[in-house]
Amino acid sequence: MTMPMMKPPRKNPVLRTPQINLPPSARGRVALGLTAAAAEGRLALQTCAECGAVQYPPREACHQCLSAALPWRTQSGAGELLAETVLAHSNDLFFRERLPWRLGMVRLDAGPSVMVHLHGDVGAAPCRVQIGARLDRAGQAVLIGLPEQGTANMADDTMLREMASDPKYRKVLVTDGKSPVGQAMARALVKAGADLVWVGHAEPWKQLPGLAELATLPQVALVPLDVTDERSVAELAGQIGGKVDIVVNTAELHRSFGIAARRGTDVAKAEMEVNYFGLLRLAQCFGPALKGRAADGATHATAWVNLLSIYALANFPAHGTFSASKAAALSLAQCLRAEMRPAGIRVLNVFPGPVDDEWNQNLPPPKLAPAALASAVVKALKDGVEDIYPGDVAQEWLERWRDNPKVLERELAAGGM
Repeated sequence: MTMPMMKPPRKNPVLRTPQINLPPSARGRVALGLTAAAAEGRLALQTCAECGAVQYPPREACHQCLSAALPWRTQSGAGELLAETVLAHSNDLFFRERLPWRLGMVRLDAGPSVMVHLHGDVGAAPCRVQIGARLDRAGQAVLIGLPEQGTANMADDTMLREMASDPKYRKVLVTDGKSPVGQAMARALVKAGADLVWVGHAEPWKQLPGLAELATLPQVALVPLDVTDERSVAELAGQIGGKVDIVVNTAELHRSFGIAARRGTDVAKAEMEVNYFGLLRLAQCFGPALKGRAADGATHATAWVNLLSIYALANFPAHGTFSASKAAALSLAQCLRAEMRPAGIRVLNVFPGPVDDEWNQNLPPPKLAPAALASAVVKALKDGVEDIYPGDVAQEWLERWRDNPKVLERELAAGGM
């Protein structure tokens, strides 16, 4: 049974920070379908459209009928552990630093037999297990065998923690605490066991609702941070950049205008200053420090979270310039993910539907409560995923966008949601 993780001792500042070693990352193009599903927390396997056979490992043709029609379909992951072993030696640098490492052979109820990393709470073979697809430190999908029933300290397993970005005992920066979402995010991180949560506020002279109450939490510290001011971002990075393990960028400017509803470009420029250039400034100042601490002990730097919007996928004309700024931020976040991946830093993009705040007050329900959004982000960090779409609207929007982006565009232009 996994023992609860103890708070790691403070780092000795005299010791040199170790360099990151990543697990093997080479994958063929056909295998990236497994990674695409794992990035959203799903286990998907190739399922033949002709004969229905489920297969693993991924191939170009069905192993039964040789059909090339092999769509990826989500699987339950239920199976039986047939055999297990413990890796005591490895020539690979990543695994050599983490030995012993438990492995197992599992026969899935769907048919295939798979080799998996084995959680410490899984019993001896034979026994029932639950297989999940996780992203490893290199950003590639791997299979991990979990206990069929959850255990008390399951998330503290060393292997599972390597494949996640659990906030427990980590130091987190929430970039903007003035909004209900930013405050809910800070509270959710404290509840998840974060050691320290810095909460940025751009206008410390203002008595913003809820901020004083948030500051009374012993794990929370308010810090001055204006993402539209490069000097403000650089000064804070100089003070705490070398200590931050997770950056959660909640800074956002949201105005409900299209193109013709308002003259001039001032509002659109302000949205871009926060939603796009704010992310760029943060990435330039805090990104290098995160990459440099990616192997810094049990609570190494681990993740970057971007609060985007489902409107980034397809423009919502009633919030047209806001949608455009989030689409630009999504493109920048993809660049950030590519640059962070060699250091093993997970970039999590969050695509919520309408949040229950002042800028969405005229939209009909369902709307996402800030606390629910924050809980979804914390869960995603614990699960080690890359993309989440919290809320009913976001889930429906995503499904329609994947089915036919052009149809969704036409529906939105006609006034639909």
